[in-house]
Amino acid sequence: MKTENTRKKSFFENFASRVTQITGSTPAILVAFGIVVGWAVCGPIFGYSETWQLVINTGTTIITFLMVFLIQKSQNKDSLALQLKLNELLASSRLASNRLVDIEDLTKEEMLVISTYYSKLNELAKKEKALHESHSLDEAKEGHEYKVRLGKPKKNKSIPKKSTRKPKNI
Repeated sequence: MKTENTRKKSFFENFASRVTQITGSTPAILVAFGIVVGWAVCGPIFGYSETWQLVINTGTTIITFLMVFLIQKSQNKDSLALQLKLNELLASSRLASNRLVDIEDLTKEEMLVISTYYSKLNELAKKEKALHESHSLDEAKEGHEYKVRLGKPKKNKSIPKKSTRKPKNI
């Protein structure tokens, strides 16, 4: 059973989706073009008056204002659906890094770091002989940790450490 709030939401979502589809169609573009041509033809009849200019300015401003919100509503829904589909693909793939599931919540700088990493992976993939070789962010982390372990200087037992103790007073 749907509540009244759900019905209103569904109605508006359906309305926004339908209007977005209609206004993005070829007939809608032709109608808009026809209105502009009709307005331009009426220019000499109205002496190119301020009222004549105000009609097109007001009309286009109101339509643009409403369409921005309507299109954004549809775009938000489509974007969310796309993100959920991508998240499902990432979650279902054994080789994919689950760290990317909520990547849209990262800052731009954090995304650029990951983008740079994937550019490097692309370069590595071009050098691979096997077409199905896979690399992930987790592999990169393991590789980095391995390099850090290799780069640490080994303790040399032959060199005694300096004593930091203070001598006792005799």
